[in-house]
Amino acid sequence: MDNEVKKVALRMIPYGLYVLTTEGPDGTVAAGTVNWVTQASFEPPLVAVGIKADSRIHGIARNSRAFALNVLGKGQQSLAFTFFKPLEREGDTIGGIPFRAGKTGSPILESTPAYIECEVVEVVEGGDHSVFVGKVIDAGVSALPQGRPDEATLRLSDLGEKTFYGG
Repeated sequence: MDNEVKKVALRMIPYGLYVLTTEGPDGTVAAGTVNWVTQASFEPPLVAVGIKADSRIHGIARNSRAFALNVLGKGQQSLAFTFFKPLEREGDTIGGIPFRAGKTGSPILESTPAYIECEVVEVVEGGDHSVFVGKVIDAGVSALPQGRPDEATLRLSDLGEKTFYGG
């Protein structure tokens, strides 16, 4: 297999952008921008998300058995870039971004247009990322979008032609 061709082919898969948040049993909060996300089942409602296996957020989400996907909206490129790096909790903010605790305790960012809160039902390990399967236990939107809901969300391609995560 030609690795460059494989990389290009995998980069042709479209991705949305989300800030995954979680809070550990000791109150430690972790948050990071993720893009390998998909709905995996209607009933029960499940989502699957790829999380880098050696990341801090991986360990905390695994231990807490819960996470929230904060859906980024069009125009929130700076928020996506903010969560590319590790940030610390400061009261009710993460890196200065306000949040409230969700039903599982996972932080719900107040500035995103939607969130999906999940309980972890399975972690599939393999390779440099693990797939976390989460059962949706709560979800919310700040305002109903005009037109198609998926057109209101930030995509990886919105970050510019030189920004990739995949391949």
